[in-house]
Amino acid sequence: MPSTARERWRAVPASRMHLWLMLVLTFTTGINDAVGYLGLDRVFTGNMTGNVVILGMALAGGTGLPVLGPVLALLGFMAGAALAGRLLAVESDDPWRPRTTGLLASVAAVMFALAAAVTVVGDQPRPSVMVTTTTLAAAAMGAQAAVARQLGVRDVTTVVVTSTITGLAADSRLGAGRSGGTARRVLAIGLILLGATAGAASLRLHLGVGFALAGVLIAAVAVAGERYARHGRAARAARAAASG
Repeated sequence: MPSTARERWRAVPASRMHLWLMLVLTFTTGINDAVGYLGLDRVFTGNMTGNVVILGMALAGGTGLPVLGPVLALLGFMAGAALAGRLLAVESDDPWRPRTTGLLASVAAVMFALAAAVTVVGDQPRPSVMVTTTTLAAAAMGAQAAVARQLGVRDVTTVVVTSTITGLAADSRLGAGRSGGTARRVLAIGLILLGATAGAASLRLHLGVGFALAGVLIAAVAVAGERYARHGRAARAARAAASG
């Protein structure tokens, strides 16, 4: 039986470890969406469904809703996801690869850069600065979503919870009555809610606080995931050497 904290850490199944890490990223999406919508001209940086709806209503006219911001956020998100998808397309037996760590580290770096930028420009940035900020944040969230998709943690995409809510209701006792996955789904929904609360609260301090907090958490996920993956690679190499 594992006796030390390190041994217990290493004994955690990869599927559970990845679930925990993706739940942390889900929390950061709530932060970013709250900052983008409340602090940067009503643009979501992670929830692209929200941007599509905002864009549709804005196109009707007379709503006062932004058009350029949601469009660029959509394009930025797609660009980030496409780049991450290309980098992760290399075949590997390891679900968490060095490129996974590199991508998440890059996402964290973008968050820190945005926090620094909005700190320099102040709490009332110009429209051009707001659009640039939300576009870059959306690109980072697109890359994060692609990482989550590659890891394939069920019901935890890190950027949306509509499908998670659907699964929770459809598989409940009132629905199909299937068991399993309830705790994971409730956690994902609750964490994006708490993240949005934290993001909204951070705006009382400064526009950049939410981005900085998200950056710290994403960087922590990158470090934890890489350390766990390195142990797995070393263990597999040792077993291969022993059997050979």
